[in-house]
Amino acid sequence: MTAFSLPVGPLGIPLLGFGTGTYYYKRGDEDFNQKLVDILVKAVRDGFVHIDTAESYGVYPEVAAALKQLSDVDRSTLFITDKFDSGSPSTGGKSKDGTPYEHLKKALKELGTDYVDLYLIHSPFITKEKFGFTLEEAWQSVEKTLDEGLAKRVGVSNFAVADVEKILKIAKVKPQVNQIEFNAFLQNQTPGIFEFSKKNGIVLEAYAPLAPLTKVDNSKGVPKEFDEVLDKLASKYGKTKTQLLLRWVIQVGVIPISTTSKDSRLEEWKGIFNFKLSQAEVDQLTEIGEKHKPQFRLYWGPEYSKYN
Repeated sequence: MTAFSLPVGPLGIPLLGFGTGTYYYKRGDEDFNQKLVDILVKAVRDGFVHIDTAESYGVYPEVAAALKQLSDVDRSTLFITDKFDSGSPSTGGKSKDGTPYEHLKKALKELGTDYVDLYLIHSPFITKEKFGFTLEEAWQSVEKTLDEGLAKRVGVSNFAVADVEKILKIAKVKPQVNQIEFNAFLQNQTPGIFEFSKKNGIVLEAYAPLAPLTKVDNSKGVPKEFDEVLDKLASKYGKTKTQLLLRWVIQVGVIPISTTSKDSRLEEWKGIFNFKLSQAEVDQLTEIGEKHKPQFRLYWGPEYSKYN
């Protein structure tokens, strides 16, 4: 391992996760992706020990291969997240393994590890008709993974306030994490979820935190004033826009999940942790983002674009 040590946040979760979805997501029986294996091994050896995966990504073989190459690394220093595939109304899909408990037992064998550090229900769209059990019963199945030590922490993903409230009514253990799409222009994937999570002690993780950088600066892209502020901050701190946006996510109390196929990006990520934005700068970026409609929603559009 290198001298770089990834800082940890609430619940002992490392403050930047390496996402194995999005860029690496596999549809159907695609070929084994050696590039993902190589970059995961490189990332962990560079200190980025937080690996975020999911049943629906189709990359368990690659993650398992990377973990096998990393067998000299103490498992307790790694942080691995898995997610139960609960599908969506627009795309269908669901876990092939029955309940969340049944899935995780199988996934651990596929991944070659005895436990995951965080286990999430990937979406709230579980119905008795489709799955044979309710959302509440799914959560009870997740709690069983915690009871048996198959998962160290448990939570949800893409859940709205009403979905979390359903769980809270019956939970022995409340969701510890909600991983949502989050960036400066999408501070609430669904109405009120940011404040609700903070109020209820639920840690937020952010996927697609760099969505604003994927858009061009036009009427449907990054507002000019936001781009100008980023340019000034980049000059002041000697940082890239990627570093600034990830730093903003961390400073508003959210844990970013990002990804890359480039070794150079790992070095860029290290530069997130050796500076801080002032509170006024954090607030300025927050306020500009809040003024504009969430035009950087990349996922779950059929389900959640009604909130735009």
